[in-house]
Amino acid sequence: MSDKVFWDTNILVYVFDAAHPEKRDRARRLLDEGLRKETLCFSWQVLQEFANVALHKFQPKMPGEELQELLETVLYPCCVVYPSLGIYTKAFEIHARTQYRFYDSLIVASALEANVSTLYSEDLQDGRRIENLKIVNPFHPPASPAL
Repeated sequence: MSDKVFWDTNILVYVFDAAHPEKRDRARRLLDEGLRKETLCFSWQVLQEFANVALHKFQPKMPGEELQELLETVLYPCCVVYPSLGIYTKAFEIHARTQYRFYDSLIVASALEANVSTLYSEDLQDGRRIENLKIVNPFHPPASPAL
C-alpha cells in the first residue's frame, strides 16, 4: 500500500464550490497538501466526470481553456489509473458485494488498482473498508475518543 490518497470526483468538485465554503476550504487544503506531498491521485474516470461538471454544471461554467490548463498542469499528472478490463471486472465484483452504483464501484476498483490505503469520498460509507482500502469522508469531523 502506498501513502497516496485516491479522490472521488465529488471531493475535487468541492475545490471550486462557492455554494459550500467550508467544504471548499477543506477540499482546497487537502488539494494543496496532496500536491505538496505528492500523495494525490485520480483515475481517468474522475478526470472525465470533473471535466463534465466543470463545463456544464459549475455556476459560472469553467471556460474550456481554463479547464484544459488545469487538467494539463495539475490534474493529469496525478492520474494513475486508466481503463482496463481488469478494473471493470473488479468493479462488477465490488458492485455485487456492496450494491454500490456501478460508477461508485469503478471508483473503488480504481482506488484498489492504485494500491492506496485511503479513498476520499463524500458519497460512500465513511469508515468502510473494502479489502485494504478505507473510505474516508474528509468533511466528517474526527470521531471523539471514547470516555
